[in-house]
Formats: sequence, C-alpha cells, structure tokens
Amino acid sequence: MVNASAAHARVRDEIVRLVHRGLPAPEFAQAVGDALTRAVPAEGTCLMTTDPATMLPTAEFVENGLPAAELLRLVEIEVRDPDFNKWTQLAHAARPAGSLSDATAGDLDRSLRQREIRRPGGFSDELRVVLADGTGTWGQLTVFREAGRPYFSSAEVEFASSIAGLIADGLRRGLLLGGAQAGDDDVGLLVLDADDGVHMSNRAADHLLDELGTGGRQGARLPLVISAVARQARSLSGPATSTPPAPTGTGPAKARARTRTGRWLIVRGSLLNDGPEPQVAVMLEAARPAEMAPLMVDAYGFTDSERRVTELVAQGLSTKQIAARLHVSSYTVQDHLKSIFAKSGTGSRGDLIARLFLDHYAVSLTSGIAPDM
Repeated sequence: MVNASAAHARVRDEIVRLVHRGLPAPEFAQAVGDALTRAVPAEGTCLMTTDPATMLPTAEFVENGLPAAELLRLVEIEVRDPDFNKWTQLAHAARPAGSLSDATAGDLDRSLRQREIRRPGGFSDELRVVLADGTGTWGQLTVFREAGRPYFSSAEVEFASSIAGLIADGLRRGLLLGGAQAGDDDVGLLVLDADDGVHMSNRAADHLLDELGTGGRQGARLPLVISAVARQARSLSGPATSTPPAPTGTGPAKARARTRTGRWLIVRGSLLNDGPEPQVAVMLEAARPAEMAPLMVDAYGFTDSERRVTELVAQGLSTKQIAARLHVSSYTVQDHLKSIFAKSGTGSRGDLIARLFLDHYAVSLTSGIAPDM
C-alpha cells in the first residue's frame, strides 16, 4: 500500500508538470496516458476531446485501442442506447471516474458495448474518467485492460478520480493555446522570454494587458499577475521524468485578476520549451461563473457545505443533481440555498450567478470606477 501511494504521488507530480508544458492535445494525451499507466497498469488508453456544450467527442487520441469504426459505434451507443457508466451519467455522479466491473457488479457482459465491441476486440475491464471543470466537460479518458487481466481496484478508480481535474486543466490549456495561435479573438496569448520580455502577443492580449494595467509600479513592464503566473510556470520546468520530482501540492500556474474596468479574467501559464531560458505562454480569457465562485464564497463567509452548493449551482446543476452529488436530500440542498441567498443578498439562482460578477468586488456600473481591493 505504501508503494502504491508513493507511485500515485510520483505520477500526480508528473501530471502537474505535463499540465504546465503547453502541449498540444495529441502530445498531452499520449504523455498523460504513459504517466497514468505507471500508477494504474493497463494495456491501452483513449482520450477524446469533447464539445463542452454537448459532450459529443470532437477528436480521439488512442494508444493500443479500438479501430476507428468501433470507436464510432461506441459513440452511437453513447447517444442512442442504454448502457453502464455512460459519459453523461459519470459527469453528474459523485466522482468523475468509474470502472465497468464495479458498475456491472463484475458481470461485464451486462454492458452492450462490452458484448458487442470490447470483448470481441480482446478487452476486459475499462476505467472511464470525465475530464471536466467549472466551465464544462473538455474530454473523456478511457483506460482499458485486456482479457485475463485483473479488474480495476477501488484504489485505482479513486486515484484516477483525484487527478481528473488536473488532466482537464492540461487539456483545456492545450485547446486554448491552439485557439489563441489560430487567431481566436476571445483568448489573449503572450509568449514571454526568461526575463518576462514579450516575445509575441496577439491583439486580444494587447487589449487585455492595457485593461489590466501595471498599477503605477515604477519600471513595471507587465501587470503583476502576468509575471507571477509566468514564474509559477517556470518553477515547474524540466522534463516530466526529472528527479527530484516537483513537490506534491505544487500550486497551478493560474490566477484570477480584475481589470481596471471591473472585468474578471483567468490567467494561465504554460511552458513552451525546456532549457535554461524556457519560454512561457500566458493565456488570458474572461472568467466564467464557476471560476468566480471561490471568490464569492470567501467574501460572504459561506460554510463548507454552502461553498460546495454554490460551486455546483455555478456549474448549472439542478437541486436534484446537487443532492445526488453531495449525497444529501433535496430538502437539505434547499436549506443551504436559503442560507446562501440570505448571506449574499440574492433571491434566486439567477441572482446568485449574476452576483458572481456584480458583487462588491466588481466595478460600479454607474460610476465606471473600480473600487479598491
């Protein structure tokens, strides 16, 4: 058990490094699969990117998996037929990962995809992981074992569940970086050298940098949040397999920042190359309600339970879905909502989401002047 825990810690640290390396989705998928299977042994992986609005797959990156025709049939089953551990079910479950063996109580052939596609292809148990954050579901990761191999253990499922958010962050960074490089006006992109000099920027970044400002700091070339995020990304530099590993619990190169007009941004940093003077890509995009929830709960003194309910409301979950996620009754969720509304001065879910952007931290819409922090 000690050896397994140590392996899990090493793989988690390795994935933290991968998340901040600015890898395109194909390379990131392969690297994550290689790392994960060192802690959760398996014969193959498949990572699919998804449309966050519909959860439909948009691309797949397969290592020793099924051919394309069988993958298309799997998608058809997901959309049209009942089965176990469907992606939409996992996305609203208490944890974002699950094994087919657990869902079928060990009788894998109860699953349509197992009977029709996976068993004929020589595969046995599968471990599915939903890659989601507060802004949506960005991918779906499947880890699978061949016939005759042991089923995935509960500890392996728990570990995969614990790193799902990390993998989602890395995948989203890769997609954002690709969008910014392709000229997406919604994403600001800066490429900084080792001295925080701007090697390249797009029009969106130029606009957002001006909107952030330097706060009047003498000699400052960039807003402080940009430099801070870039330095955190550099602290994670070096090959993913280097020793000693990054310390467990290393914080992400990510921060929320408010512009001078009162708009909130999410700033993310990722390494573009190795070496003594690594370049860092810094991406800026408008913050979404779920990403603002932590600020709000701190401001209004919510309890831990109220904090979790607020985060799930910001993700768009219904009362029934929140109750299932937290393993409480719908009445308990309603009680928490009443307290949340009272503390935040809101009267509905819509008011609560709006307050994520219009609370006392935000700009006064009448004066156009942002209050002091």
